[in-house]
Amino acid sequence: MTSISQPRGVERLVIGQPTSDGAGVKLTRVLTQDLQRRLDPFLMLDNFATDDPKDYGAGFPDHPHRGFETVTYMIAGRMRHRDSAGHEGLLQNGGVQWMTAGRGVIHSEMPEQEESRMEGFQLWLNLPGKTKMRDPWYRDIQSHDIPELTTPEGVQVRVIAGHSHDTPGAMQREDTEPLYLDLLFPATGAAFEQALPATHNAFVYVYRGALDVVGPGGQATTVPRQRMAVLANAGDGVQLRAAPAAPGAEPTRALLIAGRPLREPIAQYGPFVMNTRDELIQAVEDFQAGRLA
Repeated sequence: MTSISQPRGVERLVIGQPTSDGAGVKLTRVLTQDLQRRLDPFLMLDNFATDDPKDYGAGFPDHPHRGFETVTYMIAGRMRHRDSAGHEGLLQNGGVQWMTAGRGVIHSEMPEQEESRMEGFQLWLNLPGKTKMRDPWYRDIQSHDIPELTTPEGVQVRVIAGHSHDTPGAMQREDTEPLYLDLLFPATGAAFEQALPATHNAFVYVYRGALDVVGPGGQATTVPRQRMAVLANAGDGVQLRAAPAAPGAEPTRALLIAGRPLREPIAQYGPFVMNTRDELIQAVEDFQAGRLA
């Protein structure tokens, strides 16, 4: 790992909060509202993972959004999306659903399975004030359409958004410039590095095994499974290394997510994210009056 001269260290480790959403779907909220300023432009990250259909079977019936984008990444399972703008799609193993709520949309995400594992992530990505009221938009990205690469160290990289090692991701966004990578490390000690603009906020979430973040001076901070590491902004990139895991444990997998902060006021009321209180009031009134898309 030689191209990163000033690796970012770990500012803090975050333990997700168990909660439920939709019609009682059990999940872990990793990026919570108190971290929105620190991790601007990201508003929320949820991790849902269970083998019990009682924890996910009721799904996420019709609910509204305005002012941001949702990025749902399915590791295992099948989820049907329908929305009031006329979009419909099936999210399944390895696929991504990227939805821009814009001025408003009502949608549902319902499981299309009655048994086995349901696992994935939903990330909320803020929109700048100038495009919060744009028309809703939606894209289903099937697993085979997500660019992948394997580094010389054997690390498998799925490039959902942004660019990694000269490989463009499935999605690009001009204002927030998000980077969204899913990393699979083949063995303990396997290393990966990624350049990051100093202006971008970034974090790592480990969902298999354990990961070392190698910071300044070669000092490593171990990030255990189901922990998020908020990365310091000083530095030109991140250096990661699979940490020793318990015998029989699955290989380390982690999400690396970064983006350019909008540095705008954040006014949130549940599924509506605007810049001012008056805009929030208008969003609620529009929803109650049936004026969303």
